[in-house]
Amino acid sequence: MAEANPTFSASTVPSGHSKGPLGNNMLSAVEAILDPAALTLSLWLVSVSIEGELLPPYLILAVIVFSITFPGTSRLQSSIMEVIVDVFYSWFWVVLLLFFLGFATGYIAEFSSQTLITWLWVAPLSQVGVHLALRTAAPYLLMLQGPPQRAIIVGMNEQGVALASRIQQTRYSKIELSGYFDDRNPSRLYETEHGQLLGRLRELPYFVKENRIQYIYLSLPMASQPRILHVLDELKDTTASIYFVPDMFITDLIQGRSGTVCGTPVISVCESPFTGSNGLIKRVSDIVLSLLILALISPLLLLIAATIKLDSRGPIIFKQRRYGLDGEEIVVYKFRSMRVCEDGDTIRQAQKDDSRVTRFGAFLRRNSLDELPQFVNVLQGRMSIVGPRPHAVAHNEIYRNLIKGYMIRHKVKPGITGWAQVNGYRGETRTLDKMQARIDHDLDYLRNWSLRLDLHIILKTVLIVLRDRAAY
Repeated sequence: MAEANPTFSASTVPSGHSKGPLGNNMLSAVEAILDPAALTLSLWLVSVSIEGELLPPYLILAVIVFSITFPGTSRLQSSIMEVIVDVFYSWFWVVLLLFFLGFATGYIAEFSSQTLITWLWVAPLSQVGVHLALRTAAPYLLMLQGPPQRAIIVGMNEQGVALASRIQQTRYSKIELSGYFDDRNPSRLYETEHGQLLGRLRELPYFVKENRIQYIYLSLPMASQPRILHVLDELKDTTASIYFVPDMFITDLIQGRSGTVCGTPVISVCESPFTGSNGLIKRVSDIVLSLLILALISPLLLLIAATIKLDSRGPIIFKQRRYGLDGEEIVVYKFRSMRVCEDGDTIRQAQKDDSRVTRFGAFLRRNSLDELPQFVNVLQGRMSIVGPRPHAVAHNEIYRNLIKGYMIRHKVKPGITGWAQVNGYRGETRTLDKMQARIDHDLDYLRNWSLRLDLHIILKTVLIVLRDRAAY
């Protein structure tokens, strides 16, 4: 069985969230305020320079902009080109939201066109400028925090060495890795260029106290519970912060995080990303974007419906059973593109030059226009704009027995587009390997979801549909 290993991981799309303690709290605080401050101050400066004073509408707009952009995105680990692209990409969506709110409320009439147009290009340039300035100032800010914070890793194994590699490669980290502690024979230790073996576990407490170690990362296997408990007991006489680096399911955690159930600590191994506020954000964004898109494309929908009716006999809308959230059956809408309406126990995937596809249906499928009625499914709450693409029930029953983890993709609502589709797995999946790759990308999406990732997928989908011909 192939491991979940997408060609291009969703984790590479910036989410704006901190990935863990790096010992640089001052830099994290600065980065959190950087984008909102740059956008707010640039608005004020443009307003004063053009209007002659800071008028109340611009103060209100500044509060709104600060609210939707705070906390700012961490970009210190990105290349300069990545910073520029990410800033302008993020700014595009902020502007889109602001103009939508402005036109919907009529409040946009309170602003000068010259001021807004000037701010549209000054704001992202200000963001890029402050991020580049932070790179220059970062070493000095690190010096203000005092000497590096020392760390050791308990367990010279694969995940321990991987963590050490990440620490060494991370720029502007205040963590200084001293080395490893492990009881195993040197021949069984994982080879690495990052750090050296410092001693055995019984020597650990003394070393921590004598060398003022601030961070301890326990990278012992889960099967070594007695050793882990013993190490934790011995370290109670120190002031070091202790973190556990699990080896169990380390590549298959879906939204792994800690929590409590009735006061009992638990760790999620497989969880939906849309719990709590994330679920609200996802649903609100689905409703707002669906209403906006349906309003814009309503003339196109009427034109397609009329053409289908004239082109061939049959209903305009094709309804098919699919698996939705939690594996429950839902009915999905599509513009009919075939002469048949299959929804039985056996369904053949559409292929190139498929005789079942109508002339106009081929055009619809080639340009993904047959999927447009699914925005109604989104408003109904059956689907989401972005998520794993729903497969026919008949296909689900086949692949759930062939691909490990297949049904995990149903922990979220199916989407009109998804991470797999924008990475080349759109249209027919002729082989099991291709379906495996599609599922791997779906699970990667679940692991790394963020609103920024959804917006990235939507924009990439539009670009792909304009040039791609993978669907038949």
